[in-house]
Amino acid sequence: MKKLVFILSIISSLHLFSQVAVGKSTTTSGSNISLEFYDAPDNAKGLVLPWVSTVSGNPAAYDTGTGAGYRGMQGTIADGTFIFDLSDKKVKFMKAGAWSDLTGSPSFPLTVKDASNNDVTYTQFNAVDSSLQDNRKEEAGSKVAIGTSAVSDNTTGILVLTDTNKAMVLPKVASPHLTIKNPSPGMMAYDTVKKQLAVYNGTVWSFWKP
Repeated sequence: MKKLVFILSIISSLHLFSQVAVGKSTTTSGSNISLEFYDAPDNAKGLVLPWVSTVSGNPAAYDTGTGAGYRGMQGTIADGTFIFDLSDKKVKFMKAGAWSDLTGSPSFPLTVKDASNNDVTYTQFNAVDSSLQDNRKEEAGSKVAIGTSAVSDNTTGILVLTDTNKAMVLPKVASPHLTIKNPSPGMMAYDTVKKQLAVYNGTVWSFWKP
C-alpha cells in the first residue's frame, strides 16, 4: 500500500485542475506552482513518499508480484517518479529510465545526531515497520492528478503533477533532522537552514544539494 502524509490512497480517482495548497489557504503568489505545503517557520512536518516493496532491479516497472505482503505497483514508470523502496530502505527516483538513489550507502557503524542533538550510533539500518501496509493495496485506478492535463493523463502513480511549466514545492523545515520528532521512512523536506533536500530512510537523514 502506498502512503502519503495526507493519505491520498483512500481516493479512488480524483482529478484537480488548479494549483493546490496543503496546510495553507493558497499557494505562494505566482503561477509556476502545482502543489505546495504549509511553509511557515514553525513547520515540523514533511512529505512521506509512497512505500514500494521492491523494484527488483527493473528500471522499467515496479515489482509485479502478488501475495501476502505485496506492496508493489504495476506499470511503466515515468522519469521523475519518487518512491521509498522497502527492500533496501532507500529513497529513489526514476532518472533516464533507471532508479537513482537519494539515500546513499553509509558505512557502519554510523554516528549521527538525534532530535535532541545527542550522538546515536547505528550498526545497521533500522527495520521499517510496514505492518499497516501488509496485505493491502490501493483500489485499481487510485490516483490524484493535478494540472491542466489531469483528466487525460495516464501516467502510473498515486499523485501526478501533469503541467510541464509548474512544479511541486516541498515542505520547508528548519533543520528537519532536529525539528521533525518522529519522521516516517521515506520522508522528504527542504531544509531551510542547510538549503538542501533532506530525505529520511527510517534510520538517518541524508542531505542533498546541486
